[in-house]
Amino acid sequence: MNQKQKYFIKAEKILKYIITDDDETDTLIMCKSSEIDLVTSDYDIYKALASVKPYDNFKLNKLAKFFEVAEIISYKEKMRKEKPILKENDVEELRKLALEKNNNQS
Repeated sequence: MNQKQKYFIKAEKILKYIITDDDETDTLIMCKSSEIDLVTSDYDIYKALASVKPYDNFKLNKLAKFFEVAEIISYKEKMRKEKPILKENDVEELRKLALEKNNNQS
């Protein structure tokens, strides 16, 4: 039996997907390959959603699609510790990473 490859999606990639139009990220998630299982943690989703600003072009339908195609694992169970508190500087760093490529293209 051929085992599928697991691809872990970090918070910055989730944020990029739900607030930008990035072809590479959109293709990865919307056209999920049958060869790859997309995986993320509840904490990474929380970090991405907590980093959305009111002025962002947030796309709820993209978030729904993400939940359809990705396997969500529990941070607490996997890491065997409580989820860290998300601080404002963490949000700014996450936004910087997520929007970096888009800023370079403008």
